[in-house]
Amino acid sequence: MVSLRADISPWTSDIGDLKQKNLYRHMPNISGIPGRIINVNGREALNFSSNNYLGLAGHPKIIEATVRSVREFGAGSTASRLIAGNTEIHRELERFIAEWKGVEATVLFGSGYQANVGVISGLMGPDDLIVSDELNHASIIDGCRLAKSRVIVYPHSDLNRVEDALRLSGFRRKLVVTESVFSMDGDRAPLQEMDSLCRKWGASLMVDEAHASGVLGPHGQGLASEMGVIPEIQMGTLGKAAGTSGAYVAGSKSLIELIVNRARSLIYTTAAPPGTIGAALEALKIVTSPEGDERRSRLARNNEMFNSLLYQELSIDTLPSHIVPVMIGDSGRTMSISAACIGGGIFAHGIRFPTVPEGTARLRFTLMSDHTHTDLKKAVNILKTAFENSRNDPKFTASAIDHAQVST
Repeated sequence: MVSLRADISPWTSDIGDLKQKNLYRHMPNISGIPGRIINVNGREALNFSSNNYLGLAGHPKIIEATVRSVREFGAGSTASRLIAGNTEIHRELERFIAEWKGVEATVLFGSGYQANVGVISGLMGPDDLIVSDELNHASIIDGCRLAKSRVIVYPHSDLNRVEDALRLSGFRRKLVVTESVFSMDGDRAPLQEMDSLCRKWGASLMVDEAHASGVLGPHGQGLASEMGVIPEIQMGTLGKAAGTSGAYVAGSKSLIELIVNRARSLIYTTAAPPGTIGAALEALKIVTSPEGDERRSRLARNNEMFNSLLYQELSIDTLPSHIVPVMIGDSGRTMSISAACIGGGIFAHGIRFPTVPEGTARLRFTLMSDHTHTDLKKAVNILKTAFENSRNDPKFTASAIDHAQVST
């Protein structure tokens, strides 16, 4: 048996520094099938920290489809898509997504992170220009870095700065990339105006629909579809509203062909297992069905009600979105309030730097179609109590973080 060395590594001082700055993270222990009620570190709580917007992760039909796919196709794909992992069920899901999105072709990735990193770095190079929103997801930022292109980061949704960047000449290709619904703020990108600017200046538009796929647009097609925009590159995930796992990129046949030949995060990784693919296919069948429409309607009503309750009880004015940031600012206070919320039976993540800019720490409430009005009222009441305690009790500090273990 190999003996373990004592932990005297050079990393321990970095860990101490993170703790001092209230930026240390734990992985919470989750058990059971995820839904509106979740078990966190042995404690039952209402779940306001999941991207399971339509409540599909525990849907019986999706679970059955997972088991059925494993029995028919096996436990693993055994190879990358370009070797022996391109199975019929993968191709069936890609055909379904292409028809749903109204495009010529699609290709699957193991995650949204893999999709963004692979597509941006595979399509763009040193002779190209990438114009990226300052609040874009880390996967977009990393894709831009790997592409080694000229990257101009514009102030959030600032169309004037986008056009200033696109005026620049001397580049082989220009790409504007943005999330449609921003993951930490819940607001929407001005896609119609961005599409017009791209057409005017000969640029391509890439839209990350991770938090809009399944939630917005006809049959859950996304924000671009709702706005009548057809971006050259559309990315969406299957691990959020669809409740399963993976991601897709949709566009023209030539785009997908190039991605298959260039995206290293696709070429050099084992294909997603059949059970995951079968689950995603069944999930999208529900998303695009009347049941999906009904779930989206319930979610929209919950968005409006939660927005109204926050304003009535706490004078917090937010967008009626399924992603609701409750801004706090200080990281320590944010994590203390998060710990107090879970103590009251509400699981709401504390989000800090580097996920969001320094000084903008927040609780990120994410709503589900399955939340009841009683759930929403309880969440706001617990949050109100936590805010009051944090103002009135000098001992209400970040000391509870290590114990609570609910951070992101």
